[in-house]
Amino acid sequence: MRTNPPLWNDALLSLFLKPDVFQTVSGDLLEQYRDSILPAQGLAAADQWYWRQVLALILRKIMPWAGLFAASYVAREVLDALVPTSDFHLRSEVSTGIAASLLLLTGFVTSWRSGSFFSGLIAGFALTIAAAVLSVCGLGLFLAIWHDPGTMTGFALSGGLGEAFALPVTLVLPGAFIGAFGGILGAGARRFTRIA
Repeated sequence: MRTNPPLWNDALLSLFLKPDVFQTVSGDLLEQYRDSILPAQGLAAADQWYWRQVLALILRKIMPWAGLFAASYVAREVLDALVPTSDFHLRSEVSTGIAASLLLLTGFVTSWRSGSFFSGLIAGFALTIAAAVLSVCGLGLFLAIWHDPGTMTGFALSGGLGEAFALPVTLVLPGAFIGAFGGILGAGARRFTRIA
């Protein structure tokens, strides 16, 4: 019987932690996996437990960024609904700049930490998925509180509720690419500082 969790779990975990921290965390998780979880729950349950631990660690690294991303998105949608305008150019530039900056920074920091540009791609992907969930929940909460005719008209004038709820989901793929670009910069900067 296999006594190690699937290798991809550790590979994914290594993308979000500094190498020395990864060794410690991975070792602690493996010890608990082998000594406690596997004998008590069996292989399938132990693998699921290990995956949940890895996912929880990744989410702890991503959630602050995802929260900022979602907050900026919801703020933009609320502004559009409560203060309608016919010229969305400035608002679009600002909100797009904030989103791209958060994705680049997340990719950069994650790749700087791990030394792998690939972690920027994964971080951008994870960030936009988490932010999409938070954005949809935030918009839903806003609409549960403010759903008067003026607010609904504001949403209609700015693209409608369908667009407001769908847009965060459509950002997942572009978010992964922007995160990857930040990852290339972060991994490159880390290698450059080692050489210098």
